[in-house]
Amino acid sequence: MKPKELIKKWVETFNEGNADKISDFYHHDAINHQVSNKPVVGKKAIREMFEHEFNQAEMTCIIENIFEDKDWGILEWKDPLGLRGCGFFKIDNGKIIFQRGYWDKLSFLRMHKLPIPRE
Repeated sequence: MKPKELIKKWVETFNEGNADKISDFYHHDAINHQVSNKPVVGKKAIREMFEHEFNQAEMTCIIENIFEDKDWGILEWKDPLGLRGCGFFKIDNGKIIFQRGYWDKLSFLRMHKLPIPRE
């Protein structure tokens, strides 16, 4: 599956809010690094991250653009509340091996009325 196709299916699954199903898109040793958080390493840890996030807030990803360059896919997205971001997906043998995402965590926390960490 080409990166663009995989990302479309990933977004559909993300919008279902099913951590088990979305973790199937990842290699067993994948890295998911949302830059506002520490990198999450391994399919099991990525599943746990999504489970926590899906339980924390109702999230919807709306595709604005998907770009593809060899084994990389780039997703520009928005959500119904006005948050915007982008994600970079490196695909290896039909699975995500590396993902990096950029979005405004403070805006996300405020929109969902979640506590703001005080570090």
